Amino acid sequence: MSGRPAAALARLALPALVVGVGCSLILLALSFAAEALQEVLWTHLPAALGLDGGSPWWTLTMLTLAGVAVGLVVWKIPSGPDPAAEGLVGPPVPVSVLPGMLLATVLTLAGGVSLGPENPITAANVALAVAAGARLMPGVKAPVWLGLGAAGTIGALFGTPVAAALILSELALGPKDEPLWDRLFGPLIAAGAGALTTVLIAQPVFSLGLPDYTPHLLDLVTSMVITSVAALAGLAAVYAFPHVHRLFHRVRHPLARLTLGGLALGVAGMIGGQITLFKGLEEMKELVHLSYGAAALALIVVVKLVALLIAATSGFVGGRIFPAVFIGAALGLLAAALAPGVPVGLAIACAVMGVVLAITQQGWLSLFMAAAVVTDLDMLPILCLALLPAWLLVSGRPQMIIEEPAK
Repeated sequence: MSGRPAAALARLALPALVVGVGCSLILLALSFAAEALQEVLWTHLPAALGLDGGSPWWTLTMLTLAGVAVGLVVWKIPSGPDPAAEGLVGPPVPVSVLPGMLLATVLTLAGGVSLGPENPITAANVALAVAAGARLMPGVKAPVWLGLGAAGTIGALFGTPVAAALILSELALGPKDEPLWDRLFGPLIAAGAGALTTVLIAQPVFSLGLPDYTPHLLDLVTSMVITSVAALAGLAAVYAFPHVHRLFHRVRHPLARLTLGGLALGVAGMIGGQITLFKGLEEMKELVHLSYGAAALALIVVVKLVALLIAATSGFVGGRIFPAVFIGAALGLLAAALAPGVPVGLAIACAVMGVVLAITQQGWLSLFMAAAVVTDLDMLPILCLALLPAWLLVSGRPQMIIEEPAK
């Protein structure tokens, strides 16, 4: 076993701590800006105009204008590569594109577009960590700073370093002959610092407050079926992804393409209602505690899947994990509505796991997101087993990502 000396690992502690806190503060600043603008656009502005901010026509107007605004930013300000070609953790982007990228992200989130902040904020924090690290500690290689920036952001996003450890364990960071815990030493400090900063300032809550779960042997079969069906639904979106991307990118000009995308999202929002807008975390909590019938839930699932495809392929800047979690929650509620004997918490956890698995191809992340929304350790053994047949379905399938950026 060829681990790094303890002194070398210890030297990473302070930089990792600083990176983690910085990642959290940048995420929180972006989130607060988006939430403040969202409050203006969806509450104060319609009230000042004497209009109903919850009406279908306001939804159509706002999403179309969001497309215009993001289109202007992408057209006039360098904002990075095609978001459809970017995963959660990728190579560092130039620091010069970060102002445009972050501005487009704020407009996307505030405008009601069905994307989350995870991809662009991770890209921004990684770029800043790599650039600052190269200047301040040139002896530390870029992949180390990349790992610290990614871990700090993931920890901040989910309010726990566990998510970062699970996700980074699937990435090839550091020398292959180095022990896993040596490779994760710095990233875990960054993730812990990022998570703690977020928790102290914003106190994020992912749990849906579902009833306690009591395990039953029959639930093993039920959980496998729900997870597999949810994975198939996610795969349907994955296979449609390049075709929808190709369709939108026939419109070469970013302003025209994003305006068209915003208009399409507005029509989808008129059909599905405002519950299908935005990144989906608050809407997911609302969905769970309202009484929707099976038909309404099926409509919500379809509309949100379509909205995710439109938003992610037309050029809006954002991530696909958070809306995937909402889709999974709605699909789980639908399963519980069609089979009343199935525990609601189990159905939601399994469906979230299946959809996220298909869209991200990351088993640990999928399991973590399922566990995060139910926060019931009694369910964990069943979730681990339910993941396996779904993994057979998605293994070797394409990812929801465009391999070559549009030209």
